[in-house]
Amino acid sequence: MMVIHQVDELRTYLKKERFSAAKEGRELSVGFVPTMGFLHDGHASLLKQAREHNDLVVLSIFVNPIQFGPGEDLDRYPRDEERDLALAKREGVDVVFLPSVQEMYPNPTKTKIVVSELTSGLCGASRPGHFDGVTTVVGKLLHMINPTRTYFGLKDAQQVAVIRQMVDDLNFDVEIIPCPIIRESDGLALSSRNVYLGAEEREQALILSKSLREAEARIRSDRSVSLSEIRAKITENINYKPLAEIDYVDILQFPALTPVDESVPATQIKGEIIIALAVKFGKTRLIDNILLSPEGVVIHV
Repeated sequence: MMVIHQVDELRTYLKKERFSAAKEGRELSVGFVPTMGFLHDGHASLLKQAREHNDLVVLSIFVNPIQFGPGEDLDRYPRDEERDLALAKREGVDVVFLPSVQEMYPNPTKTKIVVSELTSGLCGASRPGHFDGVTTVVGKLLHMINPTRTYFGLKDAQQVAVIRQMVDDLNFDVEIIPCPIIRESDGLALSSRNVYLGAEEREQALILSKSLREAEARIRSDRSVSLSEIRAKITENINYKPLAEIDYVDILQFPALTPVDESVPATQIKGEIIIALAVKFGKTRLIDNILLSPEGVVIHV
């Protein structure tokens, strides 16, 4: 496993690998997993898929400053390079791209990639500018690596929708692969930020996955239940937890992230829907979601 810190070195390495493959009469497939590090089993699941379906796997670890707003956790975002590299090696990663901020942004960036509409709600509403930072850094990384496939976890389903829109609009030659949410045995969605949670906060945070499971079950069993009733019950469940502070409970079409008519039965909504949550427990903001077909069946991809 190679660890590369410079963009030029990364490009040179990938160019050589592609040239060697071409000499053998084949096209090199590259699977790419972009991360901010402090890796967990959710990231490992992305790397496993990349390893299974590609000749070469590239992992990037970069805490991207331009996607953090004022007062957010850029400085204290968890980092553990040694553990990250051990996990990468275990999952068969070929190249870890580990650039510095200076390497990624040698000069103040005057160019950003902005995806409109899809970024106005959900996390985009409470974190203005966040997705501009995400799309800009992902665009840069895709340009540097030119992967065949890039893998994203559906825990941040809005991010998946936004990146797909960017790729489609700007004709990036890459396939975006959304991957299922990986959870702890008690249901909590894996997140690098879970390390911030105190014991009581973590216990109360289980209400997120519990509420989503209950919503799924009710939609399956009661074909007359409306989405407004589903939203109200989720909100009631979360508000019952004294440490919970709701940012949003939203039900939208996916991946368009447009409103749905919440007055009608959930099973009458055409296409896929997402029930998305963002809730703070103490100082820790957690997100979770579930994707459903009109029949109330959970969609994993």
